[in-house]
Amino acid sequence: MTDSLADKQFSPRAAAYVQSAVHASGEDLEELKAFVSGRGFGAALDLGCGGGHVGFTIAPLVGSVVAYDLSEAMLKAVAEQAAARGFANLTTRQGKAETLPFEDASFDFVATRYSAHHWLDVPAALREAHRVLKPGAPLMVMDAVAPDKVLCDTFVQTIEMLRDPSHVRDYSVAEWLGMLTAAGFSPAEPKRRHIHLEFTSWIERMRTPKLQADAILALMAQASEAVRNHFALEADGSFRLDTASLVAIKR
Repeated sequence: MTDSLADKQFSPRAAAYVQSAVHASGEDLEELKAFVSGRGFGAALDLGCGGGHVGFTIAPLVGSVVAYDLSEAMLKAVAEQAAARGFANLTTRQGKAETLPFEDASFDFVATRYSAHHWLDVPAALREAHRVLKPGAPLMVMDAVAPDKVLCDTFVQTIEMLRDPSHVRDYSVAEWLGMLTAAGFSPAEPKRRHIHLEFTSWIERMRTPKLQADAILALMAQASEAVRNHFALEADGSFRLDTASLVAIKR
């Protein structure tokens, strides 16, 4: 996977991600709102902002927020939506997660949601997040995660790649804890969740070609009982995806 492939995949789909019900709501966004409320954060960074829902959630609660993403089309859609919502303190900036164009200790808070599984080098991006955070400041990661069982891990990576070739990896909670610690963070106990993904909207959001969509359905039809049970596979291809939220403090 390359950065150009990720941009190619997401730029034509910017509006879909801004409007996506899956991305615009969820317990993790409620957790994010509760975490940020009352803390008086000045500058915040929505790292890999996608449809901008982290930024939209925290804009009323912080001094300023930068929505940062690789896709210029995505950033344009986010900026338009922020203006429509009256978030004058939300600005956009384009670039890679692994090379942030910000000075050391620039932010009081960094959050990333449903983005890191597309990054080419998550450890490098976490080191950058650590660099731009002020000492003792928090990072919150919200993302799809790989199941602990290897069989289920392989299954989810396969269907993710078939749906979207820019997918790199859904990391396990154990992998996240290790990467955060190695980058200089002290992670707290993660909160594990599941989200229900309706197959048709999941496929249409990425405009997955019929050939790949049919391959996903074929894999699901042949899945073992362990896989079927873990992902709560449904007859129409809808399924349950593992997710987690992790808060980590810059040491």
